[in-house]
Amino acid sequence: MTTLEIDTAYGPARAELHCAEEGVAVLMLGHGAGGGIGAKDLVAVTRAAQAAGVHVALVEQPYRVAGRRAPAPATQLDTAWLTVADEISERFDDLPIVFGGRSSGARVACRTAAAGQAVAVLCLAFPEHPPGKPEKTRQGELDAVEVPTLVVQGERDPFGLPKAGPHHEIVVLKGDHNLSADLDGVSRAAAEWLERVLRPLA
Repeated sequence: MTTLEIDTAYGPARAELHCAEEGVAVLMLGHGAGGGIGAKDLVAVTRAAQAAGVHVALVEQPYRVAGRRAPAPATQLDTAWLTVADEISERFDDLPIVFGGRSSGARVACRTAAAGQAVAVLCLAFPEHPPGKPEKTRQGELDAVEVPTLVVQGERDPFGLPKAGPHHEIVVLKGDHNLSADLDGVSRAAAEWLERVLRPLA
């Protein structure tokens, strides 16, 4: 495991690299708004991706590196993420890059997929709407992604259940927003999907 500190316009970000033996792609994973890269579902997906021959970069946004819990505005998150993506892409000789993350990190991955030239997007616990406010939907962020996208969602997630679309599929598992009730299911869904979407690029 290698840790990189990457300067962004909003302070240093951090990327924890977990490399596969012979990586065919790189998966960047971002954390939730108030959580970190140690979230159980992120750890499970990291191991599954490595086993599937995919390098993983667990990315800490600058506000977390600075010790703040309150998330930065979306524009700052997206800009910092794309700066990290440039650095990661360069380090791995322009291997195909998959964007991903849990909750807020999934939203960042969706919003930046086109600008960052991601070949696919992996969303863990996509927050479809704030709890109790289904009218404030974020479905548009998901629908705007034009590359293969997987959403892994807990059946009792208070943040709602996104709708499937032409480019994205939804896997619903037991549990709620933290997805820890079925980590084997999370791992299996991520590994099978990564293999399927990356096979044509090999």
